[in-house]
Amino acid sequence: MTGCCGCCTALKPRYKRLVDSIFPDNPEDGLVKDNMQKLVYYGTSKPEKLDRIGQYLEQRLSRDVTRSRTGYVSISMEALDQLLLACHAHSNLFVESFLKMVHKTLESPEPQLQILASQSFVKFANIEEDTPSYHRSYDFFVSKFSSMCHSSAEPETTRIRIRVAGLHGLQGIVKKTVSDDLQVNIWDPVHMNKIIPSLLYSLQGCNMDNDPESPKEDESPGVVAEMVLRDLVCRATFGNITSVLKPVLQHLDYHKLWVPNKFAVKIFRILMYSVQDQYGHMVVHHLMSHLDAHNKDEPRVKAGIVDVVSETVVIAAGGSVGPSVLEVFNTLLRHLKSSVSVQTSDRQRVLDEKNFQEAVINTIGEFANNLPDYQKIEIMMFVMGKVPLLDLEEDVSSGDRKDTLLQTMLLKTMLKVATKYRTVLMINAFPPAFLDPLLRMSLAYDAGIRLIVQEILHTLLDRHDNSGKLKFVSENSDTITWIPKDIQALNLTVEKASQQDIFFIKKNGPQFYSCIYENMLQENNKVDNFEALYCTLALLSIELGGEDILVDLVRLAMGIQNISVSSDLPVTHTCAIHAIVAAYLNLIGQLSAIPNMCTHVSEIIDARKNKAPHLLPDFAFNRSNTEQSYPTSTNVKDELLFDQAVINEALTSRGYDTSTLGTPFTISRLSQSRLGRMDSWFAETSSGSWLQDMAHSTSDIHSITLSIDSSSSSQTPLMGQRGQAPEDITFESLKKIITEDDVERKRSQEMKQKAILEKFQTAPFEQIVAKIDAESMVFQNKLSEILTTISDENKDNAPQHQTTAVFDMQFPDLYVY
Repeated sequence: MTGCCGCCTALKPRYKRLVDSIFPDNPEDGLVKDNMQKLVYYGTSKPEKLDRIGQYLEQRLSRDVTRSRTGYVSISMEALDQLLLACHAHSNLFVESFLKMVHKTLESPEPQLQILASQSFVKFANIEEDTPSYHRSYDFFVSKFSSMCHSSAEPETTRIRIRVAGLHGLQGIVKKTVSDDLQVNIWDPVHMNKIIPSLLYSLQGCNMDNDPESPKEDESPGVVAEMVLRDLVCRATFGNITSVLKPVLQHLDYHKLWVPNKFAVKIFRILMYSVQDQYGHMVVHHLMSHLDAHNKDEPRVKAGIVDVVSETVVIAAGGSVGPSVLEVFNTLLRHLKSSVSVQTSDRQRVLDEKNFQEAVINTIGEFANNLPDYQKIEIMMFVMGKVPLLDLEEDVSSGDRKDTLLQTMLLKTMLKVATKYRTVLMINAFPPAFLDPLLRMSLAYDAGIRLIVQEILHTLLDRHDNSGKLKFVSENSDTITWIPKDIQALNLTVEKASQQDIFFIKKNGPQFYSCIYENMLQENNKVDNFEALYCTLALLSIELGGEDILVDLVRLAMGIQNISVSSDLPVTHTCAIHAIVAAYLNLIGQLSAIPNMCTHVSEIIDARKNKAPHLLPDFAFNRSNTEQSYPTSTNVKDELLFDQAVINEALTSRGYDTSTLGTPFTISRLSQSRLGRMDSWFAETSSGSWLQDMAHSTSDIHSITLSIDSSSSSQTPLMGQRGQAPEDITFESLKKIITEDDVERKRSQEMKQKAILEKFQTAPFEQIVAKIDAESMVFQNKLSEILTTISDENKDNAPQHQTTAVFDMQFPDLYVY
């Protein structure tokens, strides 16, 4: 019998004998290394036999797996691993047999064999093939390795080893296929829908492996899964990054991981730091699209997504978001508007919506923080364009509650962006397209909205962090000094303004002054509003020129004092306004270092301390005051008011031009048309009557006006055309033109020109602008009236054309068949 067996062995082919010789009688002895070297030498010297060697090893392994001979299976896999490494140049000849062996081993229920098969596949994946085989399929391996990642085997150490083996197997598949597009498309959704959830499942439990007997931290499923995910994402291109992101978003939806969103934030941070920079905007784009898809979901879910967007855009802002910046902001603002429009009586829902709105605002702010300054201004202009502005004829006191809430949220968004902006030049921080609507919003009916606008102005005006030293919100007035004897105690940083800033304030100053003036008169002002107005006034004097606009600022302060005396404001408002004027004149007097002015201001303040403390900030801005704390009468004695003549003399002694200081302060119609507010008190000012004369409008021939052109070659168009008052075209005026002598006509024109020149030289800038704007308004109103009349007449006289149906037309017989 022994001889027969020996004879049969001798009849076997050499490669089979060599394969048989590597297996010991006892599998615990391991691979016979000497015989393995012979087999390797045989395979390298005769590569045409490699496929047969692989097939024979496959047969032996299949038999051993079926009979549960774990030891021999391990020897077979080790032998094939060594053959692959030694004969990698000809590995295609037996790689199919190898994959079948791995396949067969992975199907074994033994955890040890599954781990062994995964290790062999990883070794195979690390071998670079010169001529890849494009007909291979890795579908089974994707499914099997993914299922291993979800293993629930016991004990825990075995479960962890199986999961780690599955993760390494997936990494091997990625390495083997992702670099060659002609091989199996691993980016196909069928594969990604298995790979990505497996990686995320492993990452979810990365902090649960606290057993002392568990593998080392660097071998835990969470660490390996993160490494594999990073490796996968960094290989993604523009065409297939979507295949990675969709399964991630679906996994977070199915497992409700947006609330709380700690895990979602972690995943997207991994994605953003792993994806190629030029594709970072794709992640943001998919997140925004996902937010749109959840528009009807609970606000907590949307807030969780927005928080993830916040983390994402912060990373992407330094990379490739560029062109899609406004798209991101537009989407966020759309959701903000949708949230504001929600009406519900559920308190929890209201709280959730508020949290969602705060999340959107914070996201915009964090995004803007990573953008260049010029884009921050563009963003604020973009947001300003979304703020619903009230019409000129609309009563702001009856504005819709939704619009008020939306205005508040959008302005808070602008404030968040403004805090990230560092002002260098005011002309860059306040472009006209941004400044005009912002100042218009500063006159909104809602006191909260006006306060936010003032805070935006503070943020953009303050370049030296002075605003915090000018806001005294404290109930303990003993430790806060609104009117210091020496302003150096405030440690203000004051620098000389540049020529660009001086030009800016001279050009736009009237708008600022008019808005501040009218803000003082708002009847629903609160202490916060008055404190904010004082801070704005102080920042204008500190940051924008000081001496160059000192006369204008003093004129504004005196105008505010005068209106507080003559108006019917509540006593609380009157006291607050007088307190602001006192603190402000003390500030600008010491900043400009005019002794006589400082002395006068100090005398009035001391007099108020003794006789009328309610006219000083320490009392007027005390939030603990009650109605009984204030005096019953709002009348203020002249000895307690700042004397304009004394201040005028003090300024004149220091060389200031005070010719305009005596002119009553008024709001220009130009600023009114931009701000959309018409003021009832305007007609009561001394300079308002001549503007009213320009505003008359009738519908007969006498309403047509003619500006007689008195310009000559030496006159400017403004002086020659806009300076004259209009004359009604009547029979007497036409007769006068015909019969008047040329000498008298020239003398009359010279007198008119002289009057125009004198007015332009002496009148305040606001009056000049107001007059020109009033003329323009009259012209525009009349033109609109004429065009409307013509349009209505044409509409009434237009022939009515009725289209006749084809089957009703009468055609000549020649054309009828």
